[in-house]
Amino acid sequence: MNGSGLDFEKPILELERKIEELRALTQSENINLSSEIKQLAQRLNKLKREIFENLTAWQIVQIARHPQRPYSLDYINLIMEDFVQLHGDRLFADDKAIVCGVAHVDDQKVMVIGHQKGRDTKENLFRNFGCAHPEGYRKAIRMMRMAEKFSLPIVIFIDTPGAYPGIGAEERGQAHSIAYNLREMTTIAVPIVIFVIGEGGSGGALGIGIGDKVCVLENAYYSVISPEGCAAILWRDRARAPEAAEALKLTGKDLLEMGIIDEIIKEPLGGAHRNHEVCAKNIKTAIKKYLEELLTLSKDNLLEARYKRFRKIGAFKEDK
Repeated sequence: MNGSGLDFEKPILELERKIEELRALTQSENINLSSEIKQLAQRLNKLKREIFENLTAWQIVQIARHPQRPYSLDYINLIMEDFVQLHGDRLFADDKAIVCGVAHVDDQKVMVIGHQKGRDTKENLFRNFGCAHPEGYRKAIRMMRMAEKFSLPIVIFIDTPGAYPGIGAEERGQAHSIAYNLREMTTIAVPIVIFVIGEGGSGGALGIGIGDKVCVLENAYYSVISPEGCAAILWRDRARAPEAAEALKLTGKDLLEMGIIDEIIKEPLGGAHRNHEVCAKNIKTAIKKYLEELLTLSKDNLLEARYKRFRKIGAFKEDK
């Protein structure tokens, strides 16, 4: 991993640098340091497990935002073949914060939709930092209706801080486009499998977040609001974001316990940014598993199960 890393990763990065220095010394000076390298590697593995198996909610949020974390197009290229991108909402514009297209997962043709962030400032401006406008959500639902027409299952990757809150987006009906998608996705009569691969922020995530199976990556989060936004509202102090992250119950473990998601997808030790290929393989396994299950259902049973899945979220009973 390049860069200085996150604060809690610094002991790991220091050990990794030491190992690389010893390996370089072994090659340049022809000195056998294999014993020292092995000992450091063992210490490194133990340290990684101590840190990454006991992450706080705020640390998970930080990993979810890591700039080297794989994005939707990375997973599409690693998991799928013959990807053909489709563009435009046929009303206003082509939103670059959401990518859509048809592809194959092995022999199964699918429609794939996902938020897309950028790797650098120029690309982030082009992708609007993964924050979609109304035309992005309208493009997404257009593609879902196309998938329904041609009986293609839908795979969705969620990774956004939230929908774009600018004046222009509001003027073009941001709230309406998200609400419309929420309603319409309950009636799309083909399987929909959803993966939160990084940030799952508020209505921006929910705008393409209604499906038959919802999975969250181990170091991703799914929340009604960002920890910073929550802290600013509750305490008028964004510095209390770590406290807000704990209270929001936004990690995969919390979401699974509450019945909001169906599965936590394992990441490589240290996060998906350390090994894109391994994480993509885990996602592909889940895609194939769920599509095999869902494609056996009739349309009526599929839609009924989807409706019940979301209706039971937040249900409670009062003691008399």
